[in-house]
Amino acid sequence: MDETPAETEKENSALEEDRPTAAEAEKEKVALQENEEAAPSESEKEAAAENEHFIPAKVVRVIDGDTVKVLVEGKEETLRLLLVDTPETVHPNKPVQPFGPEASSFAKSTLSGKEVELELDVGERDKYGRLLVYLHVDGKMFNKLLIENGLARVGYVYAPNTKHVDELYELQKAARKKEIGIWSIENYATEDEGFNGGEEKAEAPKAEAPKAEAPKGEPAGACTIKGNISSSGDKIYHMPEGQYYDVTKEEEMFCTEEEAVGAGYRASKR
Repeated sequence: MDETPAETEKENSALEEDRPTAAEAEKEKVALQENEEAAPSESEKEAAAENEHFIPAKVVRVIDGDTVKVLVEGKEETLRLLLVDTPETVHPNKPVQPFGPEASSFAKSTLSGKEVELELDVGERDKYGRLLVYLHVDGKMFNKLLIENGLARVGYVYAPNTKHVDELYELQKAARKKEIGIWSIENYATEDEGFNGGEEKAEAPKAEAPKAEAPKGEPAGACTIKGNISSSGDKIYHMPEGQYYDVTKEEEMFCTEEEAVGAGYRASKR
């Protein structure tokens, strides 16, 4: 049945009433923009998702720079920080190494009694039963702080626990360039072999190199000059009175400076 003019007019009036006014449309537009701005970005969503996997804990004792005891859900756990290696201070078979006390002191002042968060990688524990973690305190990763301050080298790198290894290597490169902390001592810290002067390494036995013979007129046992090749390939010799003599691992021994220079070595700057 055809609509009457009165019905058509009534229907049009209803449609006009349903249509928002300009002011209402503008209000809806502003509300939509505010909702979009309030919505988290993709990076924020990723960060929130990652934080969901962090485990809350409380530090009860700092053992040394890279080993800490915490309370997790009422249980005490020993943590080993992933991808960092600080000089030794409490190892039963190694002496206290340069910057070991400084790393321990930094850990104690930064972590003692703090509420922290534990970030795990793929492997949860090492062979000693310690939790392997990236330790977060006050919104910062403590593993990174150690590297940034020259109190640790990138170490303890075992696949598949390598989530943050590239970031840490970049931080190490910057600390090494600044020559701070462990990088201030020539030939002490290396990127792949630990610390010269106390670091134990399992390696195949090597054929013993022939000992340098003392020049005529020199008493036996006078060949005390250490020749060392740095990780960058520099050949440097160290005198017994030199600052780094005791922590330098010798590649060759020389009886005189002339002999060392003749072999392509230069004198240590300190």
